[in-house]
Amino acid sequence: MSKNAELAAYVTEQLSDLEDIRNIPMMGGYVFYYGEKIFGGIYDKGFMVKVTQASQKYMPDSVQEPPYQGAKPMLPVTILEDKEMLQAMVREMYPELPERKPKKKKE
Repeated sequence: MSKNAELAAYVTEQLSDLEDIRNIPMMGGYVFYYGEKIFGGIYDKGFMVKVTQASQKYMPDSVQEPPYQGAKPMLPVTILEDKEMLQAMVREMYPELPERKPKKKKE
């Protein structure tokens, strides 16, 4: 199992009390969804979440950085070991996250 796959399994376990958490492998990393909204992912730099008021409130020590070149800045997760706090943050992030774009229909 790759390092990223192990981390994805650990993050999923830490969020296991939340309904509707899933991840999708993508380009060597993972994209994490909560209620069909993307809230974070696993990249070369580790587990990172979108910058929202909630994520900044729960991780005031986290410094925004792009997960890869050309990407919007995200926050490295500094509370991964604290299951309750991590779940509370993701729950509070949900209303701040953009709706998922509808898939384009093929002609």
